[in-house]
Amino acid sequence: MRPYHNIPIIECGEPLIKIPLEKFALESPHPYEKLGAPYSNYSPYCLRKSVVNSLIEAQNYLQQLHPNWYIQIFDAFRPIAVQKFMVNYSFQQALELKGISETELSDEQRQEIWQIVYEIWALPSLNDKTPPPHSTGAAVDVTIVDNQGKAVDMGSPIDELSERSHPNYYANQDNQQYIIYHKNRQILYKVMIQAGFQRNPREWWHFSLGDQMWAWLNNQEDSNNQFTARYGRI
Repeated sequence: MRPYHNIPIIECGEPLIKIPLEKFALESPHPYEKLGAPYSNYSPYCLRKSVVNSLIEAQNYLQQLHPNWYIQIFDAFRPIAVQKFMVNYSFQQALELKGISETELSDEQRQEIWQIVYEIWALPSLNDKTPPPHSTGAAVDVTIVDNQGKAVDMGSPIDELSERSHPNYYANQDNQQYIIYHKNRQILYKVMIQAGFQRNPREWWHFSLGDQMWAWLNNQEDSNNQFTARYGRI
């Protein structure tokens, strides 16, 4: 369990709707669909209605700061089956990075690799009290493209299994390139937070609104806050 799993979920019943993709840039083809992730009848480009509205607000804020820049949607709604598929895929990726096969793993090595995977990925839990954020329709993975349609460099790719994924990895650095990376991450952070989102402390690209993580982060900011989650697993 993660700390945010202690947050109660009071499901509001708000529908999952399609994101108006014409307002945003896209990661195309969809990164998990092209791997064969089993979305079934669901589209990855869906979120809860209020979350979609807030994402549009974030896009408008970005345009005020940088005309003709766009939020690029990498991933949004993720059924549990897709979460499980991607967790297993990432485990295999971690094995490849270490240059070993699963049959060669000791119990200790296996545990170490799962710890690396779960630094980034949420457990594909079917427990209604501990849903993965993306399976609630309240979480979205995003980056930014500039007025030339070029991805703004954040210093690491989305889903990288390393400490570079941590939002403030490049903060307080003297290296000029690192300063740019952090500045770019802060642009994304600023527009998303202004629209009501909260950012995953471990992932510069992951933002949510209305789920357990969002509520927990709001409560961490002020001990007087008593936020609960309004979106559970779909």
